[in-house]
Amino acid sequence: MIKSMTGFGRCEIEEGGRKIAVEMKSVNHRYSEVTIKMPKKLNFFEAAIRGVLKEYISRGKVDVFISYEDTGEASGCVKYSNEIAREYIEYFNRISDEFGLANELNAAVIARMPEVLTFEEKEVDEEGLWKLLETALRGCLEKFVETRIAEGEKLKEDLLGKLDGIEEMVKKIETRSPEIVKEYRDRILAKVKELLGDTSVSEQVLATELIVFADKICTDEEMVRLKAHVSNMRDTLNSGKDVGRKLDFVAQEMNREANTTLSKANDIEVSNIAIELKTEIEKIREQIQNIE
Repeated sequence: MIKSMTGFGRCEIEEGGRKIAVEMKSVNHRYSEVTIKMPKKLNFFEAAIRGVLKEYISRGKVDVFISYEDTGEASGCVKYSNEIAREYIEYFNRISDEFGLANELNAAVIARMPEVLTFEEKEVDEEGLWKLLETALRGCLEKFVETRIAEGEKLKEDLLGKLDGIEEMVKKIETRSPEIVKEYRDRILAKVKELLGDTSVSEQVLATELIVFADKICTDEEMVRLKAHVSNMRDTLNSGKDVGRKLDFVAQEMNREANTTLSKANDIEVSNIAIELKTEIEKIREQIQNIE
């Protein structure tokens, strides 16, 4: 299936007082570029997160936002150091006695001193936290991929329609090409008759002139290659995922054939068709930039 590089997904999981929300969005990019924004507490899971992302995403600029809340039991506790508090009191009293300063010690003052009261975090259950995070991450990725697939199917339908249009243009050029040579032959004969009266033109001379002209404007090879590229692109679109780079290369080749056709055109009708060809191919190239 074809996937667009534009997508969005969100998933929120809450369990045991812990809540994790994962949100991601993506836009076009030539390669894979992932930016993750999350709380510092989850930083040590970054490598694992990127590993999961690679299972679902191969191209695109992806922004991942992760939030974490722990509303369950206290994540730590306050510790009181009696020894440190006692030392502070002793030193405050010595300073007061030595310098004759008022000593306005109270519990609040002592409690604010460094290391008297400390907060110790509860040991993190890494396995349980990762399980919760991974569940939210994969849930978000599944929704994210769904939006990419839905958008990709629309792109595929549009591209297939444009390819049908290109094949019709190729048929018009193939039909028109023999007529151009015939019209050129008629013009030569009319010009000779105008200039020389009833004097006939040597068939050998006329044939030589027509061969040179036909070879100069011949686009048979370009049309054959264009049809082959159209068929290749159609097969690639129907083949599966991760085809963006290949489609881009095929589109470049199609554009090269259209340019050559336009340069050889010696007929206003063929010129107009070739210009239309280039326009449609450019539209295809723009659409392909959205495919993963």
